[in-house]
Amino acid sequence: MENINLDDAIKLIKDDMHSYELLHDKFLSYINRDPELKNLVHSYKSRFKDLDHLKSKIERKNHEDSLLPEDEQKGPITQGNIKERITDICGIRILHLYIGQFEAIHKALMKYVDSGELALFEPPKAYTWDPEYSKTFEALGVSPKLKESFYTSVHYVFKPRADSNITCEVQVRTLFEEVWGEIDHTFNYPEPSKNKVVQEQLKVLARVVGAGTRLSDSIFELNSLQDAK
Repeated sequence: MENINLDDAIKLIKDDMHSYELLHDKFLSYINRDPELKNLVHSYKSRFKDLDHLKSKIERKNHEDSLLPEDEQKGPITQGNIKERITDICGIRILHLYIGQFEAIHKALMKYVDSGELALFEPPKAYTWDPEYSKTFEALGVSPKLKESFYTSVHYVFKPRADSNITCEVQVRTLFEEVWGEIDHTFNYPEPSKNKVVQEQLKVLARVVGAGTRLSDSIFELNSLQDAK
């Protein structure tokens, strides 16, 4: 693979960091002030990617891409495409109690897209291994995806407006899914664990988390039915 000077590419991000911060603050204002979202969101986390380590991460991604079959390669990340290829410089994670809340959260977020206050960089994706939840996401126009690790979360990439190349990745997941995600992150970031037993046990834990997610949904549904009587 040809040598690519990434210092100038990363400088583009650094020079525009204030724009990422503005988008971050704008989105947090929706979470904290929108009456509907305030009632649905249990808590949230936010962070900015560590730019001091970004160069090594891009070099690793470019190397991994070069090893793929030619028809699967995306091409290297360069100064000309870094903002379109690295879309999680700004990251926000929304946590909620149970899956039954997701439809309302999704519609609340899409309200800002429909009004033009935000724009989508790409269609949202729902990472799930559960066929039943896949149908739920599909019905809302959110494309389900399967990761071998059994990772579960819904991903959005927002822009402040349609013609902008400033992006923020927003993840939406339940508290159960967050527990699994934090444990998985411990072992598989920045490099995946080579311990096959750990990887298999993480899949077992994903199924346990899935059972907890279903049970929590059932509890809230039963409570709603009782209140309706």
